[in-house]
Amino acid sequence: MEQRTLGRTGRPVSVVGLGTWQLGADWGEVEDGDAVAVLDAAAEAGVTFFDTADVYGDGRSERTIGSFLADNPNLDVLVGTKMGRRVDQIPENYTLANFRQWTDRSRTNLGVDALDLVQLHCPPTPVYSSEEVYDALDTLVAEGVIKNYGVSVERTDEALAAIARGTTATVQIILNAFRLKPLDEVLPAAKAAGVGIIARVPLASGLLSGKYTKDTAFAENDHRNFNRNGEAFDVGETFSGVDYETGVQAALEFAELVPEGVTTAQAALAWIIAQDGVSTVIPGARNPEQARANAAAAGSTAVGAGISAAVTGIYDRRFRATVHPKW
Repeated sequence: MEQRTLGRTGRPVSVVGLGTWQLGADWGEVEDGDAVAVLDAAAEAGVTFFDTADVYGDGRSERTIGSFLADNPNLDVLVGTKMGRRVDQIPENYTLANFRQWTDRSRTNLGVDALDLVQLHCPPTPVYSSEEVYDALDTLVAEGVIKNYGVSVERTDEALAAIARGTTATVQIILNAFRLKPLDEVLPAAKAAGVGIIARVPLASGLLSGKYTKDTAFAENDHRNFNRNGEAFDVGETFSGVDYETGVQAALEFAELVPEGVTTAQAALAWIIAQDGVSTVIPGARNPEQARANAAAAGSTAVGAGISAAVTGIYDRRFRATVHPKW
């Protein structure tokens, strides 16, 4: 699989990574054996970047990854975790003392002395511009507790603030065929600064798989059921903030662009990979077949580039007026 340098980490990672929110919680139940099978299938397919967070299953996702990598010591996988969502979301909680506790917990969960990459997990907006926050993160790097740090963001202005800092290694941001705003400023700024871009929510919570209808039902413990309007966390997360029924119709239009031999989901991932400045894209998977199919999207970059104009057309008609001003 094609490898790209992940920003200031200096490490090469596969253009298709693996998001592991599904292996922790909020997407319906996934058994431990099934979670390990997903990691194994992704690694066999050439995936070398796993994205997790301390809040996914309250550490379950981290522990599963740590155990898997301990059992497979020859794998060269960069693990990016995230911190900050296990406390009240106020800027005052983003302190060196808390960072120490959070990173110590993640190091234990993952079974490592130093974390490859720690990302602030969509904190309150003022955190992205706080000198004290970055000084604290720099302290952890100097002490060898973390190797690199980045941010995960909801909004493009948050991404730009983190990029401007000069020491941020990566920015994780929602980017998909239904969320194009990062193309305007964030990707060019990140490329110019040498900051890696990790594209998250690449399938708009599954809308861009082309498998959903307006009548699709989700499990009670699936965030696509309980956070559809942002009740549990930011409204821009689930289905990347688009109106569900509009998204279903737009996904049908998108599916018409996809050539034979490529799935709708693979084309959606390939479109992201084809965007200049993207380091890696992190689709999740609930079973090995999904993990392998997602990884195969790395071979369809030309397909992604070929549908870019049509993707913009769908976005302009369906989403630009309602989505573009918000995030």
